Amino acid sequence: MIAELYAGCFRRLVVQLYAVTGDLNEAQEAVQEAFTRALAAPGRLTRLDNPEAWLRRVAVNVARSRHRRRRVLDGLLRRIGPPPAVADRSPEHLALLAALRGLPDGQRNALALHYLVDLPVEEVAATLGVSVGTVKSRMSRGRQTLAALLTDRDVTDSTSTGRISVRS
Repeated sequence: MIAELYAGCFRRLVVQLYAVTGDLNEAQEAVQEAFTRALAAPGRLTRLDNPEAWLRRVAVNVARSRHRRRRVLDGLLRRIGPPPAVADRSPEHLALLAALRGLPDGQRNALALHYLVDLPVEEVAATLGVSVGTVKSRMSRGRQTLAALLTDRDVTDSTSTGRISVRS
């Protein structure tokens, strides 16, 4: 039933929500969220006379909630000011950031939370929803991989152009 409903009214609902939000991406996300909620309780749609109306109402409510949260966040961000700029733009720091992006997600997350956010291993484990042993293992493997990646890189400063390049 939901597949047929999706095929029959998704575009129409997106157009309607686009008129409400003025943002196509926001409209698509709100309608997708409405269908996600319908999938979570499929029996609810079968009892309704007009499932499309229910989906529309849910999508509008989702869009309104997201708009309110965004407005609150924007206000907070205006009060605290712009985010700090990355202070260290040295070739070594940029090479480290590039190498971190090359790690598997689990290793990168564990290393970043521990070394860059300065969380203790136990809090990293709680944040990632894994055991302390898993965090230690990921950090160990991540450090080994980073060491190999960073020793393989040749950081040079081209004096003729004044540009810094990192070569593998």
